[in-house]
Amino acid sequence: MIEWWPLRGVRNGILTSRWPRAADPYFDEFRGSVAVLSDDPVAAVAASRTCPTQAITIDESNERPIDLDRGRCILCRRCIDAAPTVFGWRPGADVARLSRSELHSAPTDDDDLPALQERLARRVKWLRHSVHIRHVDAGSDGSDEWEIAALANPVYDLHRLGIFFTASPRHADILLITGVGAIGMTGPLLRTIEAVPEPRVVIACGTDAISGGLIGDGYAASRGIDTIVPVDVWVPGAPPTPFSLLHAILLALHRLPRSSTEVSS
Repeated sequence: MIEWWPLRGVRNGILTSRWPRAADPYFDEFRGSVAVLSDDPVAAVAASRTCPTQAITIDESNERPIDLDRGRCILCRRCIDAAPTVFGWRPGADVARLSRSELHSAPTDDDDLPALQERLARRVKWLRHSVHIRHVDAGSDGSDEWEIAALANPVYDLHRLGIFFTASPRHADILLITGVGAIGMTGPLLRTIEAVPEPRVVIACGTDAISGGLIGDGYAASRGIDTIVPVDVWVPGAPPTPFSLLHAILLALHRLPRSSTEVSS
């Protein structure tokens, strides 16, 4: 028996998330990143040896001896299994940051965050109700693309926020880049960013785009797309979830609720 679709819609109710206008349990409770729970360099040594991307650095001379680079972390949880007293999951999909140093658990003072926020806010001042995104695959394994495609489904419904995908960089406001920055994509990526009109925003989507992931700095890939084009927003993850991507886009547009902008490392 074929069910009449209006009845099914009434029974299922509204599936679209109300975030960011209202809280969403999935956004708040998702295990979005790994956190450093304690400064125990001895216990962290075993974890650092298991990390496939060398995301963990130990320097006992520093005030915070353990540094976890979320821009290199692929969320494999090997560090958590090896040293559960030192590493653990941090809930929340709010993982995007405006500077590369903020992705470190022990960030440096290289970037002036208030100045970065102010400059970006001035650039996106007029990008409010009709924003277009051009996605470029610069050597992805395809996992990031599945999450990006989910932004248009009924659950996340990016269009409800006045944000759309475009096939032409000449119509784009945001350049969303995935992949390891393959050497063969350097030319096309540079031509694409040249075609995007100012003021434009560039988002590095996923660990591969941020640091090259498992094959970064190899003969066929870069150490991250920032070695090719300037990056405004960094969203880690392997791959980042649709909520993490949505958080990154709204962070770039200066459209996050105030509580969501008060993030910690």
